[in-house]
Amino acid sequence: MLSLMTVETVTQNTLQSVGPLTLIHAADSVPGWWRSAVIYQVYPRSFRDLNGDGVGDLAGITTELPQLADLGVDAVWLSPFYRSPQRDAGYDVSDYCDVDPIFGNLGDFDVMMAESQRLGLRVIVDLVPNHCSDQHIAFQAALAAPAGSVERDMFIFRDGRGVDGNEPPNNWQSHFGGPAWTRIVRPDGTPEQWYLHLFDSSQPDFNWDNPAVHAEFERVLRFWLDRGVSGFRVDVAHALVKATGLPDWGGRADGGSSDGFPGQDAPMFGQPAVHEIYRRWREVLSEYGTDRILCAEANVDPLPRLANWVRSDQMHQAFNFPYLHAGLDVYRLRNVITDSLTVLDSVGAPSTWVLSNHDVVRHASRFGYNGQGPRDGDGIGPADQQPDTALGRHRAAAASLFMLGLPGAAYMYQGEELGLPDGIDIPEHQRQDPTFARTGGQRLGRDGCRVPLPWRAGDRNLGFGADADPWLPFPESFAGLARDVQAASPTSHLSLYKDTLALRRELGLGRGSLHWAEEWCTGSSLGFVNGNILVLMNLNHEGLEMPPGQVLVRSVPSSTDTALASGETAWIDLGASDFAD
Repeated sequence: MLSLMTVETVTQNTLQSVGPLTLIHAADSVPGWWRSAVIYQVYPRSFRDLNGDGVGDLAGITTELPQLADLGVDAVWLSPFYRSPQRDAGYDVSDYCDVDPIFGNLGDFDVMMAESQRLGLRVIVDLVPNHCSDQHIAFQAALAAPAGSVERDMFIFRDGRGVDGNEPPNNWQSHFGGPAWTRIVRPDGTPEQWYLHLFDSSQPDFNWDNPAVHAEFERVLRFWLDRGVSGFRVDVAHALVKATGLPDWGGRADGGSSDGFPGQDAPMFGQPAVHEIYRRWREVLSEYGTDRILCAEANVDPLPRLANWVRSDQMHQAFNFPYLHAGLDVYRLRNVITDSLTVLDSVGAPSTWVLSNHDVVRHASRFGYNGQGPRDGDGIGPADQQPDTALGRHRAAAASLFMLGLPGAAYMYQGEELGLPDGIDIPEHQRQDPTFARTGGQRLGRDGCRVPLPWRAGDRNLGFGADADPWLPFPESFAGLARDVQAASPTSHLSLYKDTLALRRELGLGRGSLHWAEEWCTGSSLGFVNGNILVLMNLNHEGLEMPPGQVLVRSVPSSTDTALASGETAWIDLGASDFAD
């Protein structure tokens, strides 16, 4: 584990340019492609529709993979494409070893894999082990079987409380609103046991106390590893094992900390036995070589607990939710970055960084607020306070450039390279997120960040698909943000991403070091040195004069000013210096 230390000024030039430095993280020489990779999340139904039915598909992904290779990413992460009733956009899986017909078939998957290999892109697939669809053959068998049967033991069935078992077995709440329990009813109308679903009622939780569940998911892992995938992003990885006795919980439904209820005490999340599951999975992946990975979607609180997920015998990576939620608060950002690197260095794991995904308002919209924006999972509707679109895109470019300068791995969400905002004017009858229905429309849900991508401004449906209208409507602004429009402009958001990713690779920043540049870490700016590169972000209302050095890239590409504008980031080459490690 690295100890924090202040690096003495080693040359007069260094002192004049950046001043004192605080070492947080040394350069990384441990083997592993994932330790510095840029991984691009593809949300299949919204990426590219090749068959014209209004929903994206695997053939559409295959067609546009060259665009991702040209962008400069290292790997693609596919959100669920498995057979599913699509009650929760594929996170309700009815068959883990088949492709849903709306996306194609296994042959289409194999063609996509061959193309990704040709282009040098790795593929990571989403795995959803906490719950399945109520249409899964195992859950249908459980419904047909009696209480106490081996079929029901695949899931979490319990008798109810109260008179005649009319009350749920405990007080847990669904992430999507309402109780986390649903009571089943026999064909003759007689009420029976309750089953647990931390998400929608159509998504029953598996019982991970049952060895048969373990065996089934090892089969699923091998099925996709045999088809050449480079690993798995594990959905709600912290939720699989529940506390013995399923005790009541007075805290937040998502397990986050609140007054009197620290997240580490949540009985439905982060139980110690979950780590044994991932130790076994790591063994399975190791049978296929040293380059297959597991990435945990583990929203654990506080951050130091994250180290428990990425020890050398468990996950290779874990999503950094504290960074995603830090926004543009310079104090919070500095603390999260310092804590992340220190905690993960202590177990020899790389950090990850992310600004957007399919569950949160896109950062080009989030950063368009000067005050409080929407809360996670709620989206933005036409009746809500509206973000400043230009301000949001300006700040999003700065935040992205800052993030991509950090050492470690970075995750991108499809469309962020275009600076896409959230979809706001989505008619109620087109909203599909179960959160919207389960809360009676009080929470809009996540549809806004899932609007399909605009590829070509002059084509029908902006090039997403040639025939049926897309499953969610495009905002009016998307035509001007289409990929072909931005590809033609050297100062576009897309060009900024391409230039930045090329520089990141050339300079080896993903494998680099991090020193805080103390003179540039103020209440309104934040600066760090990675190798010889000063990454400097200005969040003041006024310009910030940059120190001497060659400006390699800045988030306002057309600017020639020697000062960083408010809400701007730059990478500055300080030249060879003794503190580079």
